Amino acid sequence: MTSDTPEVPDAPSRPFAEALAAGPVVLDGGMSNQLESAGHDLSDELWSARLLAERPEAITEAHLAYYEAGADVAITSSYQATFEGFAKRGIGPERAAELLALSVGSAQEAARQATAKGARRPLYVAASVGPYGAMLADGSEYRGRYGLSVAELEAFHRPRLDVLAAAGPDVLALETIPDSDEAQALLRAIRGLGVPAWLSYSVAGGRTRAGQPLEEAFALAADADEVIAVGVNCCVPEDVDTAIETAARVTGKPVVVYPNSGETWNARARAWEGSSSFSPQEVQGWLAAGARLVGGCCRVGPGAITGIATTLADG
Repeated sequence: MTSDTPEVPDAPSRPFAEALAAGPVVLDGGMSNQLESAGHDLSDELWSARLLAERPEAITEAHLAYYEAGADVAITSSYQATFEGFAKRGIGPERAAELLALSVGSAQEAARQATAKGARRPLYVAASVGPYGAMLADGSEYRGRYGLSVAELEAFHRPRLDVLAAAGPDVLALETIPDSDEAQALLRAIRGLGVPAWLSYSVAGGRTRAGQPLEEAFALAADADEVIAVGVNCCVPEDVDTAIETAARVTGKPVVVYPNSGETWNARARAWEGSSSFSPQEVQGWLAAGARLVGGCCRVGPGAITGIATTLADG
């Protein structure tokens, strides 16, 4: 590890799975919108992962903003961080591994700072594992069907999963997965890592983005001991209710939900279009349907996370 890797803080007093069993857990919101609001340019194929190399303190500040807003969990900036993506920028495998580990360390440092500022609840770090399509940076993460086999996808994901797991996160966030084939590859790749995981699909209506029925997609995780929650993220809020019901019924596991704002990503323009339909007040309905981990994804900021935390506190 290099000197820019933050010191790992003390582990939370309660393991993540126990916190999940005890009651609702608040996730953070979108990393990219928080960084952009702080003035950082993310018009790059590496997206927020570029700042791991250039401005890691900005990543820590973004995580801290969400902890201070009421989030119990910070999801790392490793969504688009891969050995292949870094290689395109001339970053070799050793340095790439350091940056992947730094994504976890930056969130852990933010948890330390939040605790030092007075946070009195356990704070957790989820290591983001985005889909293969995120590395391509061409919008295919919202389509799936990359033309790769399950074995090829497993070979892509396993090296960075090894690095992220070794950095000591509380949970792995296998997130924005558009395709059940990729989910199958990830479920193979996390075996033996010793870190629990949640699996969340990107969906449209009652299907994955690749078009598979959600019942079949969620069923893949039903018997995976490593998976402690299943659900959806980066979908429009209107697609959440059906997904929660299906995930809970098919797997019997806690459900994770963190939709985007309801706006639409234009991959060609690399910009969000439309208007927001996200409402923190919907959380009570999500919880009643089976959700345990709730937060927001793209374009959902600290204000909305405070709204979720307040809604849960008011019960």
